[in-house]
Amino acid sequence: MSNAIEVKQLRKEFKMYSSRSGLKGAFRDLLTRNYKVIPAVNDINFTVKQGEMVAYIGENGAGKSTTIKMLTGILTPTSGEVRVNGMDPHREREKFTRTIGVVFGQRSQLWWDIAVQESFRLLKKVYKVPDAQYEEHMKLIIETLDIGPLLDKPVRKLSLGQRMRCELAAALIHNPPLLFLDEPTIGLDVLVKMKIRKFLKEINEKYNTTILLTTHDLADIEAVCERVVMLDEGKIIYDGGLQDLKNNWAEEKEIHFQFLDEVSMAELESLPLLFETSWEYEEKSQTYIAVIKEEKDNISQLISSVVSHFKIKDVKIHETSIEEIVRNIYEEGMVSTGR
Repeated sequence: MSNAIEVKQLRKEFKMYSSRSGLKGAFRDLLTRNYKVIPAVNDINFTVKQGEMVAYIGENGAGKSTTIKMLTGILTPTSGEVRVNGMDPHREREKFTRTIGVVFGQRSQLWWDIAVQESFRLLKKVYKVPDAQYEEHMKLIIETLDIGPLLDKPVRKLSLGQRMRCELAAALIHNPPLLFLDEPTIGLDVLVKMKIRKFLKEINEKYNTTILLTTHDLADIEAVCERVVMLDEGKIIYDGGLQDLKNNWAEEKEIHFQFLDEVSMAELESLPLLFETSWEYEEKSQTYIAVIKEEKDNISQLISSVVSHFKIKDVKIHETSIEEIVRNIYEEGMVSTGR
């Protein structure tokens, strides 16, 4: 199996200029500027095999977007090597762009004022996709993403969820072997997120499409990816299976309960449960929070026990966020594990 992405000792530095104070300082700045070099991506190594679905995660400012921009040829690396689909993304730009699809959650590749299908036809010309291939491939994409009713609408009339589904279709018009997704479900409702996740798994199964996904949504990762590469301050601090990551650093789950009648902490603490549960109370939202280990069917046992003893107004399961996992890794003193 060949590699879709190969990254060796990849580094990107930015110059940060600082201004000197006062009039004298302003004059000196005209002649010479003070700057310091900040590494946004700091000598990283990783490979992604063809057909793999990998989550590339980390907090804001960790260097994720900078890496994606180098992998897609938008930025030139300061040093190191990048091979994507067997090419140098920056040097072989034109040939390279025909082999990738890109969806940035905050940027559109569709024309704002024309109908969605007109945008698709323009992109078909840009990528020189033959008619027969376009018809067969896009029929499947349009059906799976359920965007048939949107094709005659101008992009500006679409909701965010509708637009993101059309953006995904647009990125796949030329059926690229590699798809970059940067926060593709940001701001979307649960049903649209589920539709997009299901679609990504289907194109991976049908076409063996490699997917590199950056997201803050742990549920996105769980639904789509088996492997996680985690970045922090420009360095890879974890590269491995999602399940290992969750087992080691996302151990606890919070279940939030609101009750119809008054309930005491003592009553909750005396519930007949076979596992350790600690309870907290949040005054502001009048919510009782149960903290338990995420093992076997602990969550369903806890909820059924609470429901059988008390009248519930609302219940929410709090997902461990990427930020919390990063924090847990630091607390455990995790050392980088390069592949």
